[in-house]
Amino acid sequence: MKSSTQFRTIVLSDIHLGTAGSKAKEATEFLRNYSCQKLILNGDIIDGWQLKQYGTWKKKHTAFFKTVLKQIVHYDTKVIYLRGNHDDFLDQVMPLKVGKNFSIRKDYTLNSGSKKFYITHGDVFDSITSQMKWLAYLGDLGYTFLLWVNKFYNHYRTWRGLPYYSLSQRIKGRIKQAVSYISDYEQKLTELARARNCDGVICGHIHQPAIHNFDGILYMNSGDWVESLSALVEDHDGNWSLLYYTSDLDEDEEEKNQLAPYSETIQH
Repeated sequence: MKSSTQFRTIVLSDIHLGTAGSKAKEATEFLRNYSCQKLILNGDIIDGWQLKQYGTWKKKHTAFFKTVLKQIVHYDTKVIYLRGNHDDFLDQVMPLKVGKNFSIRKDYTLNSGSKKFYITHGDVFDSITSQMKWLAYLGDLGYTFLLWVNKFYNHYRTWRGLPYYSLSQRIKGRIKQAVSYISDYEQKLTELARARNCDGVICGHIHQPAIHNFDGILYMNSGDWVESLSALVEDHDGNWSLLYYTSDLDEDEEEKNQLAPYSETIQH
């Protein structure tokens, strides 16, 4: 058994296993490359919404959880699965603890050095998903359609030798209402952290990886594994950063899966 880990904490969210857009293979490769003492799966790991309608569970989706189990076995990793809006079926079983290393919860408070972080998926502040679920499903269909179009568009870009391009992220960055929503979302989450006497908040939900400071409260979003392919990591000194998964199909197998640290790092 290996006694050392590369990180103290890894936070992954919004993998959406069971959907065509999920980058399950890449998320699994990420966990095969990096080890941690504590792994936080921060919501929308399994997409129950699409599995009920038109999603498909594949071997690569099962492989992700097999890799999570290997983290527990080889590194004694503590795994905390927080419920998101797309995996709200977990409401029927949580809180649930299996052994000493696996639990399913609604939220979690993490001690990081001398600081405390409130961790939540983030959909609690989304009035659309909490109060008008039918409209949220409609929005989910639109997002799925964008990903479908984006898939074929990027096949064309690959043929032309061009890099990956995200239509949905481009749209979210250009539409005023979307930009305003993201700003309000970040502000509300930091207010929640302050109300809980925490130094920061860690969330997901909106598929926008970020590290920001709002009036002394740290906002961190782990992004997603549909387009951003990002994760939040904490080193053993309590420093936080974003990691992005990248893949270059033209390189050798040994060099195909490179994990590059985000340039912004928060130090205690």
